[in-house]
Amino acid sequence: MDESSKHHNPNPVVTANPISKLFFWWMNPLFKKGYVRQLEVEDMYNVVAEDQSDRLGDQLEKEWAKEIEKSNAGRGKPSLFWALFRMFGLEYMLFGLVLLCEEMTKIVQPLLLGGLIRYFTPGSEVTKTESLLYAGGISLCAVILAVSHHPYFFGVQRIGMKMRIACCSLLYRKSLRLSNDGLAGTTTGQIVNLMSNDVNRFDQAVIFLHFLWVGPLEAIAVLAILWRQLGPSTLAGFAVLLLLVPVQGYMGKLFSKFRQKTAKYTDERVRLMNEIIAGMRVIKMYCWEKPFGDLVKNVRRQEAEKVKLLGYLRGFILGPFFVSAKLIIFVVFLAYISTGGVITSEKVFVAIGLFSAVRLACVLFMPFAVTFITDTRVTFERIKNFLLLNELPCTSSPGSAEEGVMPADCKVVIDNVSAKWDKELEQPTLKNVSATVGPGKLLAVIGPVGAGKSSLLMAVLRELSLSQGEITVKGRVAYVSQMPWVFSATLRQNITFGNKYEKAKYDRILKACALNKDIAIMPHGDLTLIGDRGVSLSGGQRARVSLARALYMDADVYLLDDPLSAVDTAVGRHIFENVVQGYLKKKPRILVTHQLQFLKEAEQIVIIKEGEMIGKGTFQELSKSGIDFSSLLKHDEEEPQKIRSDPGLGHIHALQRSFSHDPQNRSHVIHSVSHDLHSKSQDQVNGHVTADNLKRVRLDSCSRHSLHDSLRGSVMSLDSIGAEFDAEEVQLPEEEERHEGTVGFKVYIEYFKAGAGILKFLLLTFLCLAAQGAYIVSDWWLSYWSNSEEARYAAMEKHASLLAEGYNVTNVTIPDVDTHFNISVFSGIIGAVFLFGILRALMFFKVTVDASQALHNTMFTSVLRSQIGFFDNNPVGRILNRFSKDIGHMDDLLPITFFDFTQCALLILGIVGVAGAVNPWVFLVVAPLIVLFVVIRRYYIRTSRHIKRLEGSTRSPVFSHLSASLQGLHTIRAFEVQEKFIEEFDSHQDLHTESWFLFLSSSRWLAIRLDWLCAMFVSAVSFFCVLAADSLDAGLVGLSMTYAMTLMGMFQWGVRQSAEVENQMISVERVLDYAKLPSEAPLESSDDHKPALTWPQNGAISSEKASLKYSPDAPTVLKNLSFNIKGREKIGIVGRTGAGKSSLITMLFRLVEPTGHIMIDDVDIQEIGLHELRKHISIIPQDPVLFTGSLRRNLDPFSNHSDDAMWKALGEVQLKPAIEELPKGLDSEVSEGGVNFSVGQRQLICLARAILGSNKILMIDEATANVDPRTDALIQLTIREKFRGCTVLTIAHRLHTIMDSDRLLVLDDGKIEEFDAPFMLLKKKDGLLKRLVEQTGRAENANLVEIARIAYETRNNMDLDDESKASNLAEIIRAISEHDVSKVIDEDEERQSKGNGSEHDDDEGGDYGDMDKVTHKDSKEDSDSDVDKKQASEDVQPNHSKNKDKDGEKEGSQEQLTEDEKVVRESSQLEDDDGKSDETTKLLDQDEKDVKKEKNGKRQSTSGSDSSSSSSNDSGSDSEHEKQGLLSEKDK
Repeated sequence: MDESSKHHNPNPVVTANPISKLFFWWMNPLFKKGYVRQLEVEDMYNVVAEDQSDRLGDQLEKEWAKEIEKSNAGRGKPSLFWALFRMFGLEYMLFGLVLLCEEMTKIVQPLLLGGLIRYFTPGSEVTKTESLLYAGGISLCAVILAVSHHPYFFGVQRIGMKMRIACCSLLYRKSLRLSNDGLAGTTTGQIVNLMSNDVNRFDQAVIFLHFLWVGPLEAIAVLAILWRQLGPSTLAGFAVLLLLVPVQGYMGKLFSKFRQKTAKYTDERVRLMNEIIAGMRVIKMYCWEKPFGDLVKNVRRQEAEKVKLLGYLRGFILGPFFVSAKLIIFVVFLAYISTGGVITSEKVFVAIGLFSAVRLACVLFMPFAVTFITDTRVTFERIKNFLLLNELPCTSSPGSAEEGVMPADCKVVIDNVSAKWDKELEQPTLKNVSATVGPGKLLAVIGPVGAGKSSLLMAVLRELSLSQGEITVKGRVAYVSQMPWVFSATLRQNITFGNKYEKAKYDRILKACALNKDIAIMPHGDLTLIGDRGVSLSGGQRARVSLARALYMDADVYLLDDPLSAVDTAVGRHIFENVVQGYLKKKPRILVTHQLQFLKEAEQIVIIKEGEMIGKGTFQELSKSGIDFSSLLKHDEEEPQKIRSDPGLGHIHALQRSFSHDPQNRSHVIHSVSHDLHSKSQDQVNGHVTADNLKRVRLDSCSRHSLHDSLRGSVMSLDSIGAEFDAEEVQLPEEEERHEGTVGFKVYIEYFKAGAGILKFLLLTFLCLAAQGAYIVSDWWLSYWSNSEEARYAAMEKHASLLAEGYNVTNVTIPDVDTHFNISVFSGIIGAVFLFGILRALMFFKVTVDASQALHNTMFTSVLRSQIGFFDNNPVGRILNRFSKDIGHMDDLLPITFFDFTQCALLILGIVGVAGAVNPWVFLVVAPLIVLFVVIRRYYIRTSRHIKRLEGSTRSPVFSHLSASLQGLHTIRAFEVQEKFIEEFDSHQDLHTESWFLFLSSSRWLAIRLDWLCAMFVSAVSFFCVLAADSLDAGLVGLSMTYAMTLMGMFQWGVRQSAEVENQMISVERVLDYAKLPSEAPLESSDDHKPALTWPQNGAISSEKASLKYSPDAPTVLKNLSFNIKGREKIGIVGRTGAGKSSLITMLFRLVEPTGHIMIDDVDIQEIGLHELRKHISIIPQDPVLFTGSLRRNLDPFSNHSDDAMWKALGEVQLKPAIEELPKGLDSEVSEGGVNFSVGQRQLICLARAILGSNKILMIDEATANVDPRTDALIQLTIREKFRGCTVLTIAHRLHTIMDSDRLLVLDDGKIEEFDAPFMLLKKKDGLLKRLVEQTGRAENANLVEIARIAYETRNNMDLDDESKASNLAEIIRAISEHDVSKVIDEDEERQSKGNGSEHDDDEGGDYGDMDKVTHKDSKEDSDSDVDKKQASEDVQPNHSKNKDKDGEKEGSQEQLTEDEKVVRESSQLEDDDGKSDETTKLLDQDEKDVKKEKNGKRQSTSGSDSSSSSSNDSGSDSEHEKQGLLSEKDK
């Protein structure tokens, strides 16, 4: 779907001739380009056909299927090794023959060296011509090695690459098929680790495996040759060799064992980092940096301990290898001398050459092969275990078998279905559910949080396996998830989802989903790139994009999992009309919803509670049956908000008709209901609340919703209001930074500084130099010793020959050679080489692993303390790449590469130095070769660096695509677009393969050129030795030539390792970049600014000219805010999209540092530590975030609270029963992302966190935007109950949640436009809040005004210190806006019209007593209550009618008025003191008379209500009389 990364640049290797392929000339154009400028993705050559991911994935999938079939047939366990062997085995074995040829050449070369050395032996019979031939033969061998070495390595590395590609493709395909059981057995972090680290073993293992059989053959050949020269003493050397092999092999097994343990810790660390990065905003606001930091550091410490052990094991492997050749030679010649043999230069250096060749194969490469075999076995096992995880059956895609189904035949039949997510739990997820939906039909599914609604859709999608029943789906299915899923691509690609772009269809869908204006303001329109997880889109935009994607699929059946929850009501109304009932009207639709206002439109409704279907039918059928719709969105009777569809609805119909048919009655009806509710509120605050009363109040609250003439619900957000939706700005993800030029020397300094201090570094330097010095001295001593022995032997032979000729005195001086002394010195030198070699290796790996651990901790701390903008601008995959791949390189590859380079560099310097010292003529050739080397390396390193960085940047999309696919797995499978996503993954992997292929090719391009330079050096040394024969002895020639031949492979390897070190140091550079991120302010304040331990006591918040911008060059989002919020005030925050609502929370939490002054209880929050601020503010975020681990740790990561406190908090949010059902209770594991809890349950857990916090300030950031009304009501009531003594700031998504606030802070364009009581703001002409409320519709406007008026009047009448009264009032006010039964009313209007017909003509509305009656009586009884209603109307007239008050009533209320007038004046003065604008103060003064009049009418209304209620109540009239009497007492 992402076409942006595709480019056309044919790979020249396909058309290159054999010579070009041999010398990699086809790479020359790329090197020229890379030398001039930085390489880009478009410059990379396309992947060749045989390396393509889809082709390799298909092949491996077939081979793996054969293994599964074999296993199912009982012929053994499935083996990934054999599946790969059938694919690549033959090709790989052929490369083994190339390696055999190379290794045989290495044996021939020392034999030719022996012939050359004989030329320098005194009395040699070798002629100069023969010596030149020997020199030529040595040079030819060097050329053969250069030609044969690189095709082998390039070929096997390419095979390793193919194996990796095939396995990654297979892993991805498997991940798309995982069942929910399978998903529970793995994590995203583990899959990422399998693809990023485990499969990389193939790249290394294939290089060395052939040495397992080539090595022994080579050893046998060497043994045969040396047996002829040294006799049985050769066996002593091979004994050491054979001893080293099993030791190294054992070390390799230990290495594999520790590697396996390390991989587990790495998986855990990467998983943790994935969660932490994704939830960083929540972590910062909850002050959880320390527990999560400790968690990661603890896992990292355990991982680093294992990595350090791996380093030490490597030290013990490489240390003996370094000294092994010397040790073997020492033992061989010690045995040879002990048996009477005489050592000569020829024997010594031929033996050294042969043992060096066999030592490389047997002592280094064979143990490497063993190590990688055991290591790769672990990889095979881990991958196999993943591939054997449970997966969905092949027929699991709903409707997949139905091709070409006619529209009239499309349907979904759910027949007596039962299912469980967790088979261990007794309670089924679904139980005996049945339903059918056909063409043009809408099936609505409702029920409380956790009832099983989404599980029903999962069962239809075959994601949830059935334990009973059957589901039949005819037609292709489209699914819209409850949590909108957007992947990293352009907006158009997110919608078209890989289908062909059809403009007309596309535009029609954009219009239906209200996306046109959003797209219009995007930088590149619908071609704007959307970041990882859709971070650049708002929640509403993501929901609409997800819906548009489903529409574009043009499926036959649509499953909509509450798609309207993430959008506001205006957009929701548009979408329901234009999409659900418009674009999709002819198709079968299943809609899970919490918005009851849409139920009337459904042809069938299924009601689910606790997994069981408790009702099914049309709206009319269910209404007649008396089923309580709204109570289905609650858990228990103790949750009082209920709506009952009973005969008593007749009175509500009368109210609704009063609005719709007689506008003049509207004010009376509003007042009547407000009077009823006020009366009820007084019941509540006096503590006399019965279940019947609560039911009546809830029913009364329903009447408020019947005023909603648009019939589109009471929940209204301010994000995009009105008929035209405001477009939302899109923040684009930043491009990943790429360094240019060489890795600076400062990076190396920082690296070693992190791993070692000055003393450690000096010690390491000393050990490196000492080991190399001892190495050279050992060879020099052996040369000196062999020369001495040879001279002594020659003199003795001459002396013997003279004596044989008859001379009595020969005058031949026989040199005195102390063999025992030479042996002792040589033993000491060998011991020094061994000791320094081991210590050097151990010290080096300790320093590098310590550096890796230190830099990881520094980077992690820096990321944890970085500003929140960093996480907003960088996708998770990009940050995670630093913690997975870059840290993996620093742990694994960089230490061994750096050590190898250091060792090679010292050896190369030693070789050149020794060769030059022996024969200074060599420097004549060395000088130009050094110049060539420098030029070639510099030419290479520029392009190599670009390629390596491209490799890093092209790897990230592979993991990002994997992560996104797992997040949207259900959507992908529902749409049956697995193949398209596999193609996309293969495309990403092919792009990475292009860079990796260039990396391998460029390495070989350099290596073959360096080997030709070395061949020239070897040739020069050999021929110069012949030319300078007069001044050289055999020992020095042997020493210099042996070293020169050693240089043959070592020089190119060392140079490549130097380039590889620089490439690997890019990982260090990238880590250091993140280690120096801009940090937040200190977590703790200095001693002179520390707030008091009891701060804050009141929670008063004030601001003076506070402004906020997200970066220095970004626009100001909050501008000069000045306000005062008193302690314990309940403040609503409203404003259109982009007004700065969430930015206000960001500012108060100091997630971004503001300017100006913000005070909490007279403490400037900018002068205290971030934790001292944030830990005293509770927040309920919009998106509930849970972390993997126990539920206990999610609630209380600091372990500050007891189990009883946590259970109490869970009980208060109605989660205790659900948690008690879990087998482990509080210790139950939370799955990755909290997916084993519903969205509503996750939100309730977040609420429980806030309750445990017990802070004086609570901030709610649209916390109820994605939950059902039941959960919304529960959250609101719990907040009022548990936080009544706190200052509460609520960002409004649903207007009814904040209309009863003490004050509303209205933002527009980052400025405070209004700040006052909602009722006062609604009186303001042309006020912003008033305009926003008016846009909700005429009836909803009246509804919200009434909520604000009741709240305002009641607060001014109540003692505000009585917290319980305020809480109960809030509960009643919430009832007004909780449910919309206008649709119920419309549906039953005709049925009820006869019994309520007289009420159309009434001038007055019903009173409280009538509302009590209709709760229990048949609707026909309503017509008998006219007298009561008229009496009630007269009681409430003073507020809304023009009739004059009676004199007695005026007098009776005059004293009250005087007190109320004081309250209003004091309120006005306080708000003026708090920094309110003059305009607001004037508004309060202007409305003062209206307020007094309303209060006066309220007193009189209540007085009338007492008698009316007592006379009209048939049931419980005495108690009602008593309550009203208490109410009057209180008022007096």
